[in-house]
Amino acid sequence: MDVVGDLLPFLAMVLVQFGFAGMNIISKLAMDSGMKPLVLVAYRQIFATIAMVPFAYFFEWKTRPKITKELLFQIFICSLTGATGNQVFYFIGLQNSTPTIGCALTNILPAVTFILAVLLRQESVGIKKLSGQAKLLGTAICVGGAMLLSFYHGSRINVGESSIHWKYADDIGSQNSNDGSKSNFILGPLFILASAVCWAIWFTIQAKVSEKFPAPYTSTFLLCFMGSIQCVLIGFGANHEAADWSLRDPGRLVAALYAAIVCSALAFSLTSWSIQKKGALYVSVFSPLLLVIVAVLSWALLREKLYVGTVVGSALIVAGLYAVLWGKDKEMKLKVIEEIEARKQINDLELQLPAKSNGTYGLEAKGEKK
Repeated sequence: MDVVGDLLPFLAMVLVQFGFAGMNIISKLAMDSGMKPLVLVAYRQIFATIAMVPFAYFFEWKTRPKITKELLFQIFICSLTGATGNQVFYFIGLQNSTPTIGCALTNILPAVTFILAVLLRQESVGIKKLSGQAKLLGTAICVGGAMLLSFYHGSRINVGESSIHWKYADDIGSQNSNDGSKSNFILGPLFILASAVCWAIWFTIQAKVSEKFPAPYTSTFLLCFMGSIQCVLIGFGANHEAADWSLRDPGRLVAALYAAIVCSALAFSLTSWSIQKKGALYVSVFSPLLLVIVAVLSWALLREKLYVGTVVGSALIVAGLYAVLWGKDKEMKLKVIEEIEARKQINDLELQLPAKSNGTYGLEAKGEKK
């Protein structure tokens, strides 16, 4: 049972990373073809809400706990951070950068999660311990790699040309080259960093929601429903033209449906379930897998070029990520050992107390006989 319990969250998070990789490629193409990022986010939340209705109803309508005002407020905060803030910032950042840069910068998530957890007193630094030093050093390396990737481009790395030809991607790519690059390689990474901060806040809040409300489908439905209202209001505020909201282009429709069903409905449910089973830090371990998948797909399908700043910054972020995770793993193992030792001491005391009381009672009895 332990093997199955460890394997299922692992497979769930691998599936989530593959789903996000596809979203990065498809969404980038849709935005390059003219779809507004705020419109894409709004449609994503609307379709995700619709997709979650049958799951929330058929799987949890008998077992879900009572929905309280306090819970609704917590889910509202989750929707502001995990749905609206995270996705609005990320898609604007993705429009102004590349899928590889976007995925690389999301790897600072464990470092940001650690910083927030320390500020909220959910984590201890433990600077005198090796585990605490590893977490601090890893966080510093992650942040340094993110800054390097954001503000240093460098020379291009020649890795050859892909032999795969996807006509739709080639047409969009040639159209962008003719129109001129619309990317902003400073503004884009900054928005993605803001997205990572929102994502980390969602992790810390979702961990508490999962403890009090172990119904991931219902929780995801409520989060997407609230997020759809927020994103539609923001989208209409920025994009008034009816043409901006048109889904006649198949690429836009596919991007909206894919992002909603795979990366909101499915991914939020699997992530919430994995957080409930393994904790928030376990979920963030899988971020580097997304970077590898997207880097390969972007090179093969989008003809994305690699630069020294991107590669070195990504390597530093991943190295810092695993330093943080190593420190956290060592800290958790030490806690388990300390808990076992504490239980042994309690058991020993419980065994000694009856013996002492019996001995005292025997002496008192002998004194009475005298």
